[in-house]
Amino acid sequence: MSKTKFEISKESGPHLRLLSLVGNWDGRTRTWFEKDVLADESPTTSKIISLLNKRFIRYEYRGIINGKTHEGLMVWGFDLGNSKCVCTWVDSFHMGTGIMYSEGVETRNGFSVTGQYDNLEWPEPWGWRTELEILNSDQFILRAYNISPTGEETKAVETINLRIDL
Repeated sequence: MSKTKFEISKESGPHLRLLSLVGNWDGRTRTWFEKDVLADESPTTSKIISLLNKRFIRYEYRGIINGKTHEGLMVWGFDLGNSKCVCTWVDSFHMGTGIMYSEGVETRNGFSVTGQYDNLEWPEPWGWRTELEILNSDQFILRAYNISPTGEETKAVETINLRIDL
């Protein structure tokens, strides 16, 4: 009996890469509001679990920014039918009451997805690119970049995560 694409992906493909992140993590988050001007650096804790028979992972995090607590949630997956990485994101700081959907590609060390956010008071939406870089089984980095309507990209967030359970 031959294996499905999904079974193969869980054994040796993008789903395996995502599932390798399941566990508990401590991290350090750096935030920029202006280009090259670090605005905040603070600790973050997170937990990653698998969802729906290992189709997705849920990344829940809690941290502090500018002295105030915040929390967020991302769901990451890989759409095998369309050969693309997909991600949704909500949080209590950056996204307000919105939900961002992003999609992108598998990279050498992880995944890169791009979405957009806007506000009726703004003339044009902004882009947001998120990179999930898996360094090894005990460390990954989540980086995000703001993309202006003219295409200028600036680093917005970087969290270096270290596994706290084996």
